[in-house]
Amino acid sequence: MTRIASRVSQLNGEGALAVYSRAKELERQGRSIIHLELGEPDFHPAAPVVDALRSAVAEGRDRYCSTRGLPALREAIADYLKRTRGVHATAEQVLAAPGCKMALSLAMMALIEPGDEVLFPDPSFPIYPSFTRGLGATAVAYGLEEKNGFQPDVDEIARKITPRTSMLIFNSPNNPTGTVFNNAVLEELSTLAIKHDLWVIADEIYARILFSGEYKSIWSLPRMAERTVIIDGFSKSFAMTGWRLGYAVAPVEVIDAMDLLVLNTFTCAAEFTQVAAIEALRDSTNAVEAMVTEYRKRRDQFVAGLNQVPGFRCQPPGGAFYAWANIEDTGLSAEELQRLLLEEAGVAAIAGAAFGLHGKKYLRFSLASARKLLEEALERVRRVSIHWRAAVSR
Repeated sequence: MTRIASRVSQLNGEGALAVYSRAKELERQGRSIIHLELGEPDFHPAAPVVDALRSAVAEGRDRYCSTRGLPALREAIADYLKRTRGVHATAEQVLAAPGCKMALSLAMMALIEPGDEVLFPDPSFPIYPSFTRGLGATAVAYGLEEKNGFQPDVDEIARKITPRTSMLIFNSPNNPTGTVFNNAVLEELSTLAIKHDLWVIADEIYARILFSGEYKSIWSLPRMAERTVIIDGFSKSFAMTGWRLGYAVAPVEVIDAMDLLVLNTFTCAAEFTQVAAIEALRDSTNAVEAMVTEYRKRRDQFVAGLNQVPGFRCQPPGGAFYAWANIEDTGLSAEELQRLLLEEAGVAAIAGAAFGLHGKKYLRFSLASARKLLEEALERVRRVSIHWRAAVSR
């Protein structure tokens, strides 16, 4: 009898993709759908990046290359991190992979043993607990609650650390809340990690999409470079989602372990995309700054509009490009509202439970759409709110 390995049953999918599939089905039926479900920028890479890709392909840069990534790209990433967030790492501490998920998966495979316990934020990217379980470890959630501005409660995390805890994962700015972990929290997390000898995976994919202040990486705190793995890539900040290029920054012994996993899996990331990524990191046209400026305008517009919808409550995110709206006062479940908005209003959003149990009273809206589409989405939400306005006014 054939069978599927039991580890596969421990994995789960992504709610955003399920909603996207239904939204596309409705579009095929002739319905007008505003897509606010996927975290995919509506921008495209800057012209010099596209030109660099064309040149790389024309020059025959489509061969096998270093399993760790092109040396020139790894040097460029190290320089970029120093320039943009004060992270001092060397090229030997960088590994390129085909997408951030792959970089994340490699790091987790290299560091997590069966039976370990891994701390992860709730709500957050659903792959953290999913892949933890797939590796035979136990995923232990810590809450990001509205009453705390969605900052983690470090005392809660401390209470959940046991002798089997080996890793702490977090994502700042956070998907889906948009919360940027403050410096005090980062320092407290570093203290816990050092005290309990934990690995830290810092998912910094949204680090450049920040609406105020400067980004602080936990890597830069004392004694944290030796126990931190940074996950980042080109999908969000450089609008290169389909290019599938991410990277990890970690102590050399971790990179060595990940490199062996690369050799046993995908061999290398595509050479021509790596060449173009070097140009993206230069950002000669200031495309990142222009994109963040536009996201800030969308945030201000959309969050203000959501807060005028009866029963909705939304804190302005400090980074990333999501609006995380509390819908408890509507009297409807997030799943009911997700269905109602999609089927009747033609607005695709994600019920918050897709990001963890703490998200069950929320909807996530992506701001990766033009302002005119966001305004139209708000108008559609206002129109369909007739279904719950009476409950709000009671």
